[in-house]
Amino acid sequence: MPRILVIDDDPAILELVQVNLQMAGYDVTTVQDGITGQAMALQLLPDLVVLDLMLPQVDGFTVCQRLRRNERSADIPILMLTALTQTKDKVEGFNAGADDYLTKPFELDELLARVRALLRRTDRIPQAAKHSEILSFGALTLIPERFEAVWFGNVIKLTHLEFELLHCLLQRHGQTVSPGEILKEVWGYDPDDDIETIRVHIRHLRTKLEPDARHPQFIKTVYGAGYCLELPIVQNQEMSSAQ
Repeated sequence: MPRILVIDDDPAILELVQVNLQMAGYDVTTVQDGITGQAMALQLLPDLVVLDLMLPQVDGFTVCQRLRRNERSADIPILMLTALTQTKDKVEGFNAGADDYLTKPFELDELLARVRALLRRTDRIPQAAKHSEILSFGALTLIPERFEAVWFGNVIKLTHLEFELLHCLLQRHGQTVSPGEILKEVWGYDPDDDIETIRVHIRHLRTKLEPDARHPQFIKTVYGAGYCLELPIVQNQEMSSAQ
């Protein structure tokens, strides 16, 4: 039974989320402040953390960053649940290390769908390893077992999300992939109009793979259409040409 830790200072929200997650078959632990939440996450090592941002003592952004920096909790998926709705708040949440972001008020069906998608995507067996698909092309090779990429001979450590996003683009290298396709394949839920989620993680990927993230050579933005991964075919290029 997957274990979920819910960190929120609103007792009504905590009870609502806890009851519905338990009814869906999850083992749920709840706490009401950031310090206790961080300690409980490191103690329980849950399969998923649902994290409010506006918390007493230590805010959710800080808790998320601390969990990401700790080797024991770095790979635990984090769903931010918050009343902060501005794009800059969402960007800050993803930059802090969140995997997904759901704003209050929310539909319970949507919460459960996000939880299922996160648990499915961050399963111990990476999605790319579950079926025979492209894992290598030109200068890029993906290693599903370790969520790594070999890029011009250098090993690049990726987060689960970065790995799945790069894998999604690799399957269609040279083609434009729409935001809707990416959201459905990587995040596991139906696409919506907000693509800031994708933009943030594309930026993170570019900082790891591009020689100049501000002027990308390989992960191209096709304005109004999506993103395209254009890989060099020659494998013996020097890494200096890419970084």
